[in-house]
Amino acid sequence: MAQTGVLLTKEPAPQSIDVCELPRKEYDVACNTGAYTSSGLATAGFRTAKYLMDEWFQNSYARYHQAFADRDHSERQRHESGQLAAETGALAQRTQLDSTRKVGERLEDMHCWKSELQREIDELSSETDLMMAQKLRLQRALDATSVPYSIATDNLQCRERRQHPDLVRDYVEVELLKETELIRNIQELLKRTMGQAVGQIRLNREHKESCEMNWSDKVEVYNIDDTCSRYTNESTQVQFYPHSSKFEESASTPETWAKFNQDNLLRAERERLASVNLRKLIDCILRDTAEDLRLQCNAVNSAFSNRCQELDDALQKLQYHLGKTLTEITDQEHQIAALKQAIKDKEAPLRVAQTRLYQRSHRPNVELCRDNAQFRLLSEVEELNMSLRALKEKLQDAEQALRNLEDSRMCLEKDIAVKINSLFIDRQKCMTHRNRYPSVLQLAGYQ
Repeated sequence: MAQTGVLLTKEPAPQSIDVCELPRKEYDVACNTGAYTSSGLATAGFRTAKYLMDEWFQNSYARYHQAFADRDHSERQRHESGQLAAETGALAQRTQLDSTRKVGERLEDMHCWKSELQREIDELSSETDLMMAQKLRLQRALDATSVPYSIATDNLQCRERRQHPDLVRDYVEVELLKETELIRNIQELLKRTMGQAVGQIRLNREHKESCEMNWSDKVEVYNIDDTCSRYTNESTQVQFYPHSSKFEESASTPETWAKFNQDNLLRAERERLASVNLRKLIDCILRDTAEDLRLQCNAVNSAFSNRCQELDDALQKLQYHLGKTLTEITDQEHQIAALKQAIKDKEAPLRVAQTRLYQRSHRPNVELCRDNAQFRLLSEVEELNMSLRALKEKLQDAEQALRNLEDSRMCLEKDIAVKINSLFIDRQKCMTHRNRYPSVLQLAGYQ
């Protein structure tokens, strides 16, 4: 408990009310009402939501750290305030010395300020014109991005009309999606940059107007001081003005006068430099966006060329296999005709053998003998039947093969039609449409 002396910064205030004992509070304690409750009345009447010692120490350390941070911030604030006070005091002394100079020196100062203001006005005017040109470039570049976006979206919509199985998410579609996303991001960037350019033009005009008003006042004051510098005792225009020795309540001090002129020029110069930096940024943005769009356009065109080459190769292979399949279909049809003819050719010997057996079955009495001729005729019929069964099986196999070939032919012809349609979409629709893609100069806002 070594920290207890730090917690109290002063003696506690005396109590205004006499200390009295508070009435005892009665607690109704539920004993053993759950599986995880206390086993007795040992904790009855004690608060269970007390802080831990670690939390107490953490709270103390937080208070120490906050006090140290407040003192450090106060010291830095005093140091910065002292520096600012010294600078403003020196500035006030310099402007006071300048205000006591002769009217001629005042005229020289006024002439310098007037020249600076005139220079700043001319530079702001030129910078505003340049910024207007940059804004026009941004508008042209933003308008030019609508053509690539319409081309990319049209390509995606056209490629949705591809047929199965060519309706795939290939690298052409990936590049087109990248292109649309890039164009949307560029459009948003150009819109934000155009808003910044419009705001900067407005600020340039406001500060130019402020400088022009200040310059007009300087010209009027210069003429007044020049007239005053020419007054002499012999001048006939001089006379008594008893109340002219009093300061006007609305008159500015030399400090405020110098600060106003400096701040006016500094603000104008700061905005002009900001405008110059913004113009450089706009140049970089337009150059980079134009290059990015053209690079992505080349990537899409390259993907289209590769995809068309793949489709051409696939189409040639399909046509080659279709020709082979048609040839095989012709050969298979000839083979089926040959098998049918072979089956037909076996029918006459079978009729002869069966007729012989039928006739021999009518032999009378003991002449109905199982002689060698009978056995040979039986074996001949069996051989002919086996040959017919084999030929019919081959015929069924050949017909099934022919049906398979016909199915393959239909699939090949369908795939060829799909490939031709895909080539027409990619080459005739999409790639032809992409020839209207804007040039780099148009994307950069020069045209």
